[in-house]
Amino acid sequence: MWNLKAWQFPQPALSTYASWCTAVEGNTTFYATPSMATVSAWASQTPPDFRFVLKLPRSVTHSGALSYNSDLLEFIRVIEPLGARTHALWVQLPGSFGPGDLAALSRFLRGLPDHFRYAVEVRDPAFFHSPGPLEETLAEIGAEWVPFDTTEFFRTPPGSDAERDAWMKKPRMPLRTAALTDRPIVRYLGRDSVERTVAGWRRWVPVVAGWLREGRSPTFFVHTPDNVDAPTLCRRFHGEVRALVPELAPLPDIVEPEAPLTLF
Repeated sequence: MWNLKAWQFPQPALSTYASWCTAVEGNTTFYATPSMATVSAWASQTPPDFRFVLKLPRSVTHSGALSYNSDLLEFIRVIEPLGARTHALWVQLPGSFGPGDLAALSRFLRGLPDHFRYAVEVRDPAFFHSPGPLEETLAEIGAEWVPFDTTEFFRTPPGSDAERDAWMKKPRMPLRTAALTDRPIVRYLGRDSVERTVAGWRRWVPVVAGWLREGRSPTFFVHTPDNVDAPTLCRRFHGEVRALVPELAPLPDIVEPEAPLTLF
């Protein structure tokens, strides 16, 4: 997620990204497992407290139906150089995975290596209407439930090509603001408009501040349809939370890109 061309980060882009934000979604691992050399480079370009939330391969969570196949074993092997930077392994499940499949999820989670933390994202709205069974399943191993807040995005029809594309691809998920563990993870999708994006996350600012006061260590990812403004928006969100929790450490001093963070 750190290689978006519109950001115009100098190479290596990850080290520049890590000066703007302290966590990243590892979405590319869903499509292909990187080499160990690549993962070692990721480790060398980030500070020890940087957070990677890495998505399990789709051949495990989707086509593999939560199986312990060779792709999972290889994935586990190659991410070892990240060490503690692996904040959580992200189990994103397809929309076809429903409450009736919880037994399979329970078996899968209990069989995973216990030196990693796990975070599960579900797409079937039925889980949100009756959350108890999923919460109990996740509590068996101390896994987190990752909400994807798309409520602001779907509040009004799309107004740009980027919004129309996201409108077709992103899930319409009910709002969830509960945390199960000491490491809650939230994914938030705003709009092209900065004002709309900020207005939509305002409900999250006191929630995240409350988690911090409780001693939790939350991770909050900000998306927009084209993600052009995502790094600056993430820093703005952090600033709003820090206004409520002054003891929260500031983000790093940024390394300026070669050009402004804009498409034009």
